[in-house]
Amino acid sequence: MDLRLGPGSQRTTLSHRRGEKGSARWSRAGTPGAPSRLRVEMNDLISGGSIVNAEAVWDHVTMADRELAFKAGDVIKVLDASNKDWWWGQIDEEEGWFPASFVRVEPHPPQPQTKQVFYINPIATPRFQNTTSKLWVNQEDGGAEPAEGTSEVQNGHLDPTNDCLCLGSPLQNRDQMRANVINEIMSTERHYIKHLKDICEGYLRQCRKRVDMFNDDQLKVIFGNIEDIYRFQMGFVRDLEKQYNTEEPHLSEIGPCFLEHQDGFWIYSEYCNNHLDACMELSKLMRDGRYQHFFEACRLLQQMIDIAIDGFLLTPVQKICKYPLQLAELLKYTAQEHSDYRYVAAALAVMRNVTQQINERKRRLENIDKIAQWQASVLDWEGDDILDRSSELIYTGELSWIYQPYGRSQQRVFFLFDHQLVLCKKDLIRRDILYYKGRIDMDRYEVRDAIDGRDDDFNVSVKNAFKLCNKDSEEIHIFLAKKPEEKIRWLRAFHEERKMVQEDEKIGFEISEYQKRQAAMTVRKVTKQKGEATRRYQVISLFFSSLVCSVFSSLFTLPLTCSLFFTFYTFFKHAYFVYEWI
Repeated sequence: MDLRLGPGSQRTTLSHRRGEKGSARWSRAGTPGAPSRLRVEMNDLISGGSIVNAEAVWDHVTMADRELAFKAGDVIKVLDASNKDWWWGQIDEEEGWFPASFVRVEPHPPQPQTKQVFYINPIATPRFQNTTSKLWVNQEDGGAEPAEGTSEVQNGHLDPTNDCLCLGSPLQNRDQMRANVINEIMSTERHYIKHLKDICEGYLRQCRKRVDMFNDDQLKVIFGNIEDIYRFQMGFVRDLEKQYNTEEPHLSEIGPCFLEHQDGFWIYSEYCNNHLDACMELSKLMRDGRYQHFFEACRLLQQMIDIAIDGFLLTPVQKICKYPLQLAELLKYTAQEHSDYRYVAAALAVMRNVTQQINERKRRLENIDKIAQWQASVLDWEGDDILDRSSELIYTGELSWIYQPYGRSQQRVFFLFDHQLVLCKKDLIRRDILYYKGRIDMDRYEVRDAIDGRDDDFNVSVKNAFKLCNKDSEEIHIFLAKKPEEKIRWLRAFHEERKMVQEDEKIGFEISEYQKRQAAMTVRKVTKQKGEATRRYQVISLFFSSLVCSVFSSLFTLPLTCSLFFTFYTFFKHAYFVYEWI
């Protein structure tokens, strides 16, 4: 089983509720290192035919195969909970692995409610772990059997003098809830820093010493910019600690820290975009037993937890996706009059934008194979590959084009990518075939609207037109759309292209050489398959056409007996020809 590291949260919180038939139902926010007895009970229920459902507390964004994606509030059917960190579950018809720390669990079917309902805040601070982890539910008589550390429970509440959470109160004091969220954020940040340190010092440093096993390109693919992330997170956590009020956590003002470091979070985009390549490279290396033993030795030497290296490398991907969830929870329990409220609201918007853009970049990288295949389908291609500069097809359509030196109108099909506009011409007979006719570097041009009427630059009448003007020379291209709506769509597409380029420059987004090579391999494979299919079709067509011609000619020129003999001879001759070619 391929184990991956779950998020850095160290919550271990329990709650139990009464069902509808007298038997208690219990729920748990799973965490790495959570009590094994709960998992044993869950697996007993599953193996006994009971349905165990998990309610998602956080969104889970998948970045690897066989992972199960879900949103907060989704219900997941748990099929296997034998591992403490990652469980196997099902939503509708889709199955996959998901982190146990992202869910609360309750067995099914429901039981009748006969006793009091108890709750523990799902965002518990680490200092409450020793107490809450020892609360158990008696499944036989429906009563809660307190263990060591729970003797302070009185009338549904823990003794507040022992710094324990209140039970039985669905609405805690807002300041206490905010303090819990702040403590949770600080705890997960400290654990996350430890994971990053283990990756950089435990794995990457040791890999660099083994030049006989790894080259620089391999290490770049596997670890990406993990060292940059580690340095950034160190500075970020250092500022968080300065803003953290240890005596009264609810008074902490951590919103400004996210705003001050908002540009730094964009470095996660490069790492997330590279993560799939890292998994593929690791998968190839792990086929060799030497690498398996090496990575395991690195883990033991650094005294890391029992998780495979790909699990550690997944943590930054999960961490950046978790920030909006934590900030949303913090904003929920922050009063509007609190000095940190507007900063937390702004930080939430910033982090949501970061994660949205990272997901968008991931989608673009998944489409590069399609772009490479499109280029392979265009005949007479010249110059650099489209992927050398572009990663997204923004808009396409037919326009009339007038270029200044020639001054005559030409009908072309245009494909607008980021950084470049590609011109193609349709085949006169087969309109689905395109011929490459050039490209325009969008970084060197600006778009201008053209007023309907006579154009001074070209001395021609134009309608629904716009221009591309070279910033460094007097070169001008004019384009004419058939309808005003089409012109508006093109102008919007050009605006979107410039916006995309600026955002890519801001976060340093680019397609790696490894990803380009993978796309090229895919194109060659598809092209080869299409070529073989086309050749079979041509050979078979030639076989039948020549056979028919031979038979008909023999019928009109030879006697019947000779015609039959000639027909059989021609058939077997052509059949052997087809066999040899295919």
